[in-house]
Amino acid sequence: MGKPIRRVLVVGGGTAGWIAAGYLARRLGAPGADAVSVSLVESADIGTIGVGEGSFSSVKLAFTALGVDEPWFLKEASATFKQGNKFVDWGETPQDGRHSFYYHGFSFPTPARSGIDLIPYWLLGAAGDVPFGVAMGPQHAVCEARRGPKRITDQPYFGPEEYAYHFDAGKLAKVLGKVGEGLGVRRLIGTVRSVEQDETGAIVSVTTPEQGAIEADLFIDCTGFSARLIGQALGSPFKDMGGVLFQDSALAMQTPYAQPGGPLASATISTAHEAGWTWDIGLENRRGVGYVYSGRHTDDVRAEAVLRAYLGAAADGLTARKLTFKVGYREDQWINNCVAIGLAGGFLEPLESTGIFMIGAASDLLSEVFPRSTDELAPTARLFNAALRQRYDRAIDFLKLHYCLSRRTDSDFWIDNADPATWTDYLRDKIPMWRRRLPSRHDLPTAQESFPLQSYQYVLYGMGFRTDLSGRAGEFPHAELASREFARIAQITKAALGALPDHRALIDEVYASGYRDPPKPA
Repeated sequence: MGKPIRRVLVVGGGTAGWIAAGYLARRLGAPGADAVSVSLVESADIGTIGVGEGSFSSVKLAFTALGVDEPWFLKEASATFKQGNKFVDWGETPQDGRHSFYYHGFSFPTPARSGIDLIPYWLLGAAGDVPFGVAMGPQHAVCEARRGPKRITDQPYFGPEEYAYHFDAGKLAKVLGKVGEGLGVRRLIGTVRSVEQDETGAIVSVTTPEQGAIEADLFIDCTGFSARLIGQALGSPFKDMGGVLFQDSALAMQTPYAQPGGPLASATISTAHEAGWTWDIGLENRRGVGYVYSGRHTDDVRAEAVLRAYLGAAADGLTARKLTFKVGYREDQWINNCVAIGLAGGFLEPLESTGIFMIGAASDLLSEVFPRSTDELAPTARLFNAALRQRYDRAIDFLKLHYCLSRRTDSDFWIDNADPATWTDYLRDKIPMWRRRLPSRHDLPTAQESFPLQSYQYVLYGMGFRTDLSGRAGEFPHAELASREFARIAQITKAALGALPDHRALIDEVYASGYRDPPKPA
């Protein structure tokens, strides 16, 4: 019989540490003989990497699981609503000041009342000359009009349009810390100086000058890129994916609004440039803007020039913060009695806000399969490692999809991304097939998918990819019905624009008084 696992120590705070600690405390800390105590040790001075100010819609599942009050979180983290990503100039090089764009919205395409699949009919022209995102639902238009995804009378975490958040990353960590402590997590202040292991390699304790030796039965490594436990102490190798996703550097700035209280974007604006892309995130009181680029395809001087050209006068007098990183993950994120969550386990560039998504997925999985004794450690670790490998691999497939479909030829960066030699095996298989048949749920067969089929559809067809259905019109006999469905969706879009509030006005009202109950019927 193994020894019971009753004490968990999360090493490192920030977003990863507090989400992991909160999940464990919420699910495992209820009073009883099997209760698990959760402690977290963090440095008094916590930094952030500066590119984590956006999220994917699954973040609401994590916040709901932790019992986070949504209006309180929004105000405390200077947060705003995010309905997706607006991709500017990804498909084509801008010409003569003309720019193309599409949205990867978080709402699924509006279903047809008739039950038919509208996508082949859009490909066959039944919607007219209308972009995919516009034809499939209101979110494209809602974002363009800078409307919020919900009304002040909608319930927390629900609204007519699916959404996530933009937030101040430093403030979010403090918010989650308060939530975690409210769930019973014991917070310790200390900087880890050494890691003690027994003869089997299991971690026995970590030592800090402030707390001395802190013992536990299971250790969660949330020490960021340093991977103090899983990497330095236990030697888990890092799988470098820089040959697929080229970005290794970023320059970031926090810029004030030219007009305080002015219009507020409802999506992350991701604009393609010669060696990467800029993110532009609208918070309540400022913008977070940065350029993510490949050091193999440009240098820091040129990168800063691109960022400053994008920002214009807003960059005057501001200093860009330089960040470097490796894209990839540790194939073994659980070794012996140590589990890595967050940057200690892996990092993918911030294109689709995979960071918090991976933290939530790993924390949820850990809390569900938590081993109750040491003899369960090895099989649970195998399950966890296999699941996280799949999640990272599938996320990498999806991120690379944004690059490999581009028709830009204005720089080696885009030319190299379009080279199938830099694609994943999954994309080399699927993209030729998707040119002749529609993407299918059977293309996403695992329980560990990072993004749903609808996300692939938004990116594929937003980027101008075409599935050739010529000569197959007979397989789709409901063109007239589809045309009526597209007209209905256009009416739904018009109604949504009339019903949803201005994003800035919605945020101001939530900050002031939270949500309101809907009016009672007369």
